[in-house]
Amino acid sequence: MALIFAASGDTKSVRHTSIFLEPFLKFFWPDISVEAIGTVRLFVRKTAHAAEYAVLSWLWWRALSAARGPTTPPWRWGTAGVALLLAALYAATDEYHQSFIPDRIASVRDVLLDTSGAAGGLWLRWRIGRWRKHW
Repeated sequence: MALIFAASGDTKSVRHTSIFLEPFLKFFWPDISVEAIGTVRLFVRKTAHAAEYAVLSWLWWRALSAARGPTTPPWRWGTAGVALLLAALYAATDEYHQSFIPDRIASVRDVLLDTSGAAGGLWLRWRIGRWRKHW
């Protein structure tokens, strides 16, 4: 959560992260258009949103599962629901935090994206658990 909070600051805004991505893209594709760079930047940023919240929800699920003890079943939907709720609440507070950063904007769409990433992380954990059970 501290990493997500730090990434919400000004140093990870579009203005600052573009100094890395644009030269990288131009090195491999010298004739890439400004619009294509913008599309790639948007894709990378939104994928990072989803991925970081997938990891966060997985970590919340793991912490909540460990707190129950070793005698409980490995997967419980209630635990996954609480992990998803905690990740979604943190996504909302993260966007609220960004509303105070000059080069950042708060977005309900980002909260939905983050929550979807969290749900995807929990779904992946559930699928891995089912796959392991069959082997």
